Amino acid sequence: MSELHVSVVAVDRNVWSGAAKSIVAKTPEGEIGILPGHEPVLSLLVNGVVRIEPVEGPKVVIAVHGGFVAFDSNECRVLAEVAELAGDIDVSRAEAALARAKAAGEETPEIVAAIHRAETRVKAAASLSAAGMH
Repeated sequence: MSELHVSVVAVDRNVWSGAAKSIVAKTPEGEIGILPGHEPVLSLLVNGVVRIEPVEGPKVVIAVHGGFVAFDSNECRVLAEVAELAGDIDVSRAEAALARAKAAGEETPEIVAAIHRAETRVKAAASLSAAGMH
């Protein structure tokens, strides 16, 4: 059985690495799914949830804020500006940050970015809960 070798790295740390059956990430063109044997890919990432199905163990869900995904020869690297495992996200804190950003009133680029970051964090945590993985 062929498998992917996946590593997710943020600017400040290694977030996750291991063997996987598949990975799904969000690019400017939409979601991309990668399976073993996929053609080479290099793409920007936008704020979104990266889902990894490891060869062993539960699904891995990661909130990613910008970066790149690179794939070649069954090696997949996610290089993110910011990334955090869904299980490490404090949902009430993320929801509070989202409420504060939405209440700011102005739609400055900073406020819009804060809203997108908070929405991504809440979505990652929710998809982990929906899958029954606490």
